[in-house]
Amino acid sequence: MDDVTQLSDTARARGLRVAVAESLTSGTLAGAVGAGEQASEWFAGGIVAYMMDTKERVLGLEPGTDPCSASCAEQLARGARELFDVDIAVSTTGVGGPDAENGHPPGTVYLGWATRAAVGHRLLRIDGDPDRVLAATVEAAVRMLTFHAAEL
Repeated sequence: MDDVTQLSDTARARGLRVAVAESLTSGTLAGAVGAGEQASEWFAGGIVAYMMDTKERVLGLEPGTDPCSASCAEQLARGARELFDVDIAVSTTGVGGPDAENGHPPGTVYLGWATRAAVGHRLLRIDGDPDRVLAATVEAAVRMLTFHAAEL
């Protein structure tokens, strides 16, 4: 994955620390990022948090937050940034499918990002089966990490 190579090069050149928080992608994003060159120098780690009480207890998600929302994605990213004490963290949350959940259609994905100075999100609408949604989410999350790492 070219984006992981670019992320690795940027993080190492700038001395950045990176982390991820995953719900939807269940560790797949951490696996992709951790495959980057010399990841032990810049990838602090990742957390997979599916259950809401885990997201609340470990990542500081506000109780009652819709798990498929911009707010959730931003809170998860902020929580991971703080937990791992990193420069940039990205989170994944949403509905992989094949069925809708809580009124959200399959393929509704939110990516969150957090740096020491700012936090934000991006909404994705991904068509396809759950495997396609997962793969596209990981690709987009790595691109997001790479983009924000370059901006720091």
